[in-house]
Amino acid sequence: MTTQTYAETLRLEINTALDAVSQFSADCPDRLREAIRYMLLAPGKRFRPILVLAAYDLCCRSSDNQDNHHQIPLRAACAVEMIHSYSLIHDDLPAMDNDDLRRGIPTCHRKFDEATAILAGDALQTSAFQEITGITPPELAVQCCRELACAAGVYGLVGGQMGDIIHEKKIDHAAPAIEILEKIHLRKTGSLIRTSLNLGGIIAIASAEQLSALSNFGYYFGLAFQITDDLLDVLGNEQTAGKRLRKDDAMDKWSYPRFLGVDGAKQAAAEAVANAGKALDIFEQDSKPLKLLREMIEQLPNRKK
Repeated sequence: MTTQTYAETLRLEINTALDAVSQFSADCPDRLREAIRYMLLAPGKRFRPILVLAAYDLCCRSSDNQDNHHQIPLRAACAVEMIHSYSLIHDDLPAMDNDDLRRGIPTCHRKFDEATAILAGDALQTSAFQEITGITPPELAVQCCRELACAAGVYGLVGGQMGDIIHEKKIDHAAPAIEILEKIHLRKTGSLIRTSLNLGGIIAIASAEQLSALSNFGYYFGLAFQITDDLLDVLGNEQTAGKRLRKDDAMDKWSYPRFLGVDGAKQAAAEAVANAGKALDIFEQDSKPLKLLREMIEQLPNRKK
């Protein structure tokens, strides 16, 4: 099996699971179900849930020949994608970025309405934790629940979004500093990437050394992802990216190209990629999940969307 085939196999598992967990019963209002599935099942790379499964396989290779060995980590993978989708819905709202396009299709509030989009995001967030509680044994579910909550809450995604808004609106008059920008994005973007890897390791009962390596990899992966996302806003093509670009400067947002210039941002991304690769050196070099993780980080500087 090639790395690409392995990734596609994981993506198919994830898409099938996401479709199943978002069916909901007749007790869920039809319009709410439609809005949730519209965003959750929209075309995407699913790279965060893929990180969950790849990290699990990397730390639990004895499961390679077992049927349905992803049954438990798939719950965490779905939960991560639900949190990510909820954050995108809310991030696109008029009160936030006021975007019209996401993943090449109209944003949730444009397709439906603002109130429905807010509720769809709320429902995805709570459904993520409902999915996590299905992990067994219960002690593992508690550990995973705490990990995801920290990544999604005030110390992670939500806190990072608030930091982004504070500096965008000039509420905080501190002088622009790359250190502040890095902290914002390590929470807003990096926390969920790091947690995706951590969840895979936790469920695989990884060693302390393995968990530390995954966490370090996630730290630099998140940093590289955000820098390349900022570069994409400056250099990318809207049709290829599937979202509105050139908005950071228009909204006076802090970004890596703004502080470092395009060449400086590219260099910072390259350094983050190199550091991420070093974090994985403790693992066996011939495994499919390791090769996939290395390819995912090495391809970031060339991403189109």
